[in-house]
Amino acid sequence: MSGRAVPAVEARGVGVTLGGRRVLTDVTLSAAPGRWVAIIGPNGAGKSTLLRAVAGLVPNEGEVLVEGTRVDDLRPRRRARLIAYAPQSPALPPDMTVYQYALLGRTPYIPYLGSESARDREVTRSVLERLDLDGFASRPLGQLSGGERQRVVLARALVQQAPVLLLDEPTTALDLGHQQQVLELVDRLRLADGLTVVSTLHDLSLAAQYADELVLLAAGRAVEAGPPGRVLSEPLLAEHFGASVRVETGADGRPLVHLVRPRAAVPSATPREGR
Repeated sequence: MSGRAVPAVEARGVGVTLGGRRVLTDVTLSAAPGRWVAIIGPNGAGKSTLLRAVAGLVPNEGEVLVEGTRVDDLRPRRRARLIAYAPQSPALPPDMTVYQYALLGRTPYIPYLGSESARDREVTRSVLERLDLDGFASRPLGQLSGGERQRVVLARALVQQAPVLLLDEPTTALDLGHQQQVLELVDRLRLADGLTVVSTLHDLSLAAQYADELVLLAAGRAVEAGPPGRVLSEPLLAEHFGASVRVETGADGRPLVHLVRPRAAVPSATPREGR
């Protein structure tokens, strides 16, 4: 035996067709235990669909394995103990409180016809506090702002304490401070608890700062994968995003992506005539 570690998440030749439209074709993805892989790409590339396929939520061709076991072979409760998924825009019951919704993350650990334990309540309260939501615990979900709702969805996923965390655009609707707070918390939990994170991220510079590896999707195919410095090249981004960009190396050695206004679009600065 080679002794090679089994990937925490592995997608092999994944294809997805939804409503008669081909969304993903022969996509491969691998995340080693404790690593953060970010899926990037233009709108409509299939990023969210790939995450849902990894979570076992959409029919797909190919194979998805979590800790060496086919996701399709896992019973729902066992799957929920291995994979926590935070969708981008879930339907939230407006009358349910923040605490009640976050506590749902403990469902895989609560016996059928049983009730939550002191440990379940402790985990839930701790996560709400870490996400700056403890002051909202009794507030109905229908009274939250978009950013608060986003953090509550993440809270429920973190309360599951699964070794694999799937995050679909976790910073959507968050201001700069809470974007940083959420990503730093996820990264600290990843390092402390050995979590494996697979996320979609719209902001390429944020993806480069937090992820160990990137997968670039375009038109439903993985066109490049690897460390951020390789994937975030100016030619690749220009080709697949149709944007003029400048990629610089930040102080931490990771790439920073800047939009550059096309030269022809920049108005010339002409001096104003005196009156």
